[in-house]
Amino acid sequence: MNHQVRIDRFRSARGDHTLVVLEGFHPLKHAIRFGAELMDVVAAEDGDLKKLVAEYAPDTAAKVDEHVRVIPADVFAKLAPVTPPTGVIAIAKRPKVSPVQMLDDQDPAPVVLLENPRNLLNIGAAIRVSAAAGAAGVLTTGPQDPWNPAAVIAATGLQYAIPVARIDSLPACHRPLVVIDPGGEPLRQGLLPSNAIFAFGAEREGLSRELMARAAHCVSIPMSPGVSSLNLATAVSAVLYAWRLGL
Repeated sequence: MNHQVRIDRFRSARGDHTLVVLEGFHPLKHAIRFGAELMDVVAAEDGDLKKLVAEYAPDTAAKVDEHVRVIPADVFAKLAPVTPPTGVIAIAKRPKVSPVQMLDDQDPAPVVLLENPRNLLNIGAAIRVSAAAGAAGVLTTGPQDPWNPAAVIAATGLQYAIPVARIDSLPACHRPLVVIDPGGEPLRQGLLPSNAIFAFGAEREGLSRELMARAAHCVSIPMSPGVSSLNLATAVSAVLYAWRLGL
């Protein structure tokens, strides 16, 4: 492929909601492990991709070898606003996710709802911990795309491990809605129901009145006196692992 054609392809892919740009080795590693359909994988000629694969993800070696194309370092540097330090970048297809199917699932695992989150790195970190804790999926509202390359970097590509989608608003469903808010009942054993939606508010504004009014339960995370809040991804982590450990 002509170098300028590839540069244009990677730049346009960032705005294509059918595609995902995987900036760096770890997003690529997880995308491969969880079945992503790769479209283009390129590595800088002066990079250490083979070493990284051998050390951190030998299970992905066959896929990497099949797809990777080595290009000059000066061309590689033009494929992203910030050059991935691990020397690899890829384009993959974005999986189709049905929020309705996610919410209708009878599995006891919770769905995480992030209402109007503002920070892409927080979104990615919340997706990462949701995948690690075994959540049934992550839904977001608001303008930020949870598949934005910055969120994918922060999640290390774990958007491919669980269903992740953006929705306009939460539809009616059978799952009980549990909102996480400082004014709620302190988190304790038995307070988190199975098959629930755990809803977390924006970094500054918190949860909307409309969503609070729909809640079946309002739960708070106990904190030491004088501490007013937690980072969004930290709050998601605390609640999910309380659920996972049966607390």
